[in-house]
Amino acid sequence: MQAVGLGPFLTVGAILLVLGVFGIFLNRKNIIIIMMSIELILLAANLNLVAFSAALGDLSGQVFTLFSLTVAAAEAAIGLAIVTVYFRNRGSIQVEDVTLMKG
Repeated sequence: MQAVGLGPFLTVGAILLVLGVFGIFLNRKNIIIIMMSIELILLAANLNLVAFSAALGDLSGQVFTLFSLTVAAAEAAIGLAIVTVYFRNRGSIQVEDVTLMKG
């Protein structure tokens, strides 16, 4: 059985990064999709960290990825809680409605 090289992992990471960037820039109306796109970008970075860590035989990238995933999960939970409370108060989670809160 042959081992999988570094190339396929970096390709999947690049695809995740492009999908995340397109999700942010092409859909600026829904906050949930923007948050999911940010998570895709973070997962692309974590996948690259793990791939390089495995290729180099060093565990520091994998340990850093564990901490990064923990922070990303906390960020997503807090962000979703804020969006849920905002939706209960205003009835909408459109980005245009949120920008009205400035000032």
